[in-house]
This record gives sequence, C-alpha cells and structure tokens, in this order.
Amino acid sequence: MAVQLDGAAAATDRTATRTGRGSAPPGRQGPGRRRATPYLLLLPALLATAVLLGWPMVRNLLLSFQNLNMKELIQHLTEWRGTGNYQEILGSEQFWRVTLRTLVFTAVNVALIMVLGILIGLLLARLGKKMRLTLSVALVLAWAMPVIAATTVFQWLFDSRYGVVNWLLDRLGLHSMAHYDWVGTQLSTFFVITVLIVWQSLPFVALNLYAATTTIPKELYEAARMDGAGTWKVFTSVTFPFLKPFFLATTFLEVIWVFKAFPQIFAINEGGPDRLTETLPIYAFTEGVGNLHFGMGAAISLLTIVVLLAMTAYYLRLTIKQERQEENEL
Repeated sequence: MAVQLDGAAAATDRTATRTGRGSAPPGRQGPGRRRATPYLLLLPALLATAVLLGWPMVRNLLLSFQNLNMKELIQHLTEWRGTGNYQEILGSEQFWRVTLRTLVFTAVNVALIMVLGILIGLLLARLGKKMRLTLSVALVLAWAMPVIAATTVFQWLFDSRYGVVNWLLDRLGLHSMAHYDWVGTQLSTFFVITVLIVWQSLPFVALNLYAATTTIPKELYEAARMDGAGTWKVFTSVTFPFLKPFFLATTFLEVIWVFKAFPQIFAINEGGPDRLTETLPIYAFTEGVGNLHFGMGAAISLLTIVVLLAMTAYYLRLTIKQERQEENEL
C-alpha cells in the first residue's frame, strides 16, 4: 500500500513539472517579474516627471523657435523663426557679458559658502553639547526661513534711510555711510546679494559636514595626533581625504543652487542698476516677460540649461576619475 502511494505521488510531481504547475514555491516570483518590479515602482515617479517637467521643456523648446511677442500672443498667431532667436542671442555681446558675470558670481559665492560652511561644520564638531545644539538651532532657523522673507529682511537691513547696517556704521564713526545706497552701484548690490545667498546656504554645508565628520573613525584622529600632526595637518591628512566625495557633491549642489538663483537677485533690485547685476535667469526673465519677447526668453532659458548640463558633465567626469583613483589605490 505504501509503495502504491509513493508511486502516485511521484506521478503527480512529474505531471506538475510537465504542465508548469508547482514549479516555484508559493509566494516566490520568477526572475522576469523580479527584474520588472523596480521599474514598476519607478513608473509613477517617471510619469509625474514626464508630465510636470518633460512637457513644459518640450513646450519651451518649441517656443524658442518662434517669434512670439504680445501681438502674436493676443491674436494666437504662430510665427516660426527657426534658429533666429539663438543666432541673435549668441551674436549679442550682452548675452556673453551676462554669462561671464553669472559664472564669476557663482564661483565667488560657492567659494565663500564652502569655506565658511566647512569652518562652521568643523566648529560644530568641536563644541560641547549645549553650544552645538544652540548653533545647530540657529542654523536650522536660518535655513528654514523662506527666500522672499529672508530677502525682505535684508532689504530692510541695508535700506539707505532706515537700515540697521547704515545706522551701525554711522555709530562706529563711518558717518559717510549714514545714508549710503547699497543698491546704487553694481559692486554694492552684488555685495548685498552675496551676503544674502551665503547666509542662506551656510546651514546646508555646515550641518551636512558635521554629520559627515561623525562617520570618520576616531582612531584616525588619534593616530594623526600621536604622529604630531597639528589641526591643519589633521584636516588635510584625515578629514579632507575621508570626506572628499562629500566636498565634491556639496560643491556641485551649491553651484547649481547659486547659478539658478532668481528671487534674491530680482527682489533686491531687479537686476539693476542699469541691468548690471543681471545673471542668466534674470536676463531670461527680463527679455521674455519684461520686454515681451517670449521666444527670446525661452531660448535664453534653454541656453542656461545647456550651461548647467556642461557643468554637470564636468562634475560627473571628476567623480568617475576619483572613483577610478580609489579603485587603483585598493
């Protein structure tokens, strides 16, 4: 009787194998379904990105090939210009001046942000618990303040008649600064904007650097100090090599954030005086919306994206080079 049961069970298994039933344990997916699962999970985000970002980009690209002013907009006319907008922009001295100004402005701001942010982050790592908590709360509050609200505060601080900065300088003996117009010249306007952008960006760099330093093994610092290394030597031989990927990633993020800064510059003085503080985002807005040359503004915005993509490609090249160096060292 037992032999008959065993034979029947074996026959059932062979039948299930031939028909494909019972080949995989319950609840276990096949290899094809497992490979498709991540893409299915990403599908909603990809669709949302395509609708909210991809479609506006396509519309902007089409608009950049059109001659769209107020007349065409009201009459719903479509006048194709081909590459005329791009030829006019690339042949304009104003565009190249604004591009150079944007690159210099970005480099100066990012340099200040990274240097000061690193110093504050290292300070956080050395402070006691109470002082670290106090400084961290102050950084978070500065970081959490909305951009327009922060810009309004800085407008009041540097106001020529009622500003705290002018009042303080006057009390310190600099009486010529009592009614100084901070947005009256190119350099002074850029100074106010730079202080504002650096102040808003420091918390991100400082807090992230402090968090990154907590991942460095303390044994490395102890070994460096036993070898007689000072503060600067410890930073260059331990902290910086260990956090080099962090510095690259953070610098790249700050370059993008500063490069596309719009509300701070526009709210302070709308790119003035005499359009001398315009960066590429302000230039695109002024040409597109301010001067009602919507096709021209679309073309400038796309050229701005091209510049950012070039920066991204350079960053990725540096990252890949660093990874290869680390693999060779291992």
